[in-house]
Amino acid sequence: MNIYVANISYNATDAQLEALFAQYGAVKSAKIIMDRMSGRSRGFGFVEMENDDEAKAAIAALNGQSWMEKELNVNEARPKEDRGPRPGGGSGGFRPRREGGYGGGYRSGGDRGGFSRGGDRGGRTGGGDRGGYRGGNRDSSGDRDFNRDSD
Repeated sequence: MNIYVANISYNATDAQLEALFAQYGAVKSAKIIMDRMSGRSRGFGFVEMENDDEAKAAIAALNGQSWMEKELNVNEARPKEDRGPRPGGGSGGFRPRREGGYGGGYRSGGDRGGFSRGGDRGGRTGGGDRGGYRGGNRDSSGDRDFNRDSD
């Protein structure tokens, strides 16, 4: 029988947990679950005992008992549920940016735009008062003068 043990002291080891349950019968395995990032105990674990009657006796005796200054919560382990795919998907929550480059990109009516085209001074959809990438010269009215020969 597989047994879930919660509220385990962070200082406890697998061997100490196994010794605690071995008082009640043969223990196949005892494992305290560790955090992947920090390497520290997560405060719970699993004990697998060969005999179901011995396992039930251990659960009855140890549930609510103080061990290493912590009150244990001991139950029969439930099978792991299939939680399905996690929301967000992909590689750790990366979201592509929606704005374009060169000063803002696809904004309409904003104060900065992306590539200015023709006579507008805003973004690709126009409307802004400052464009991002600009080519050519402008005269005093702000329009571009693409005919350099006329200067």
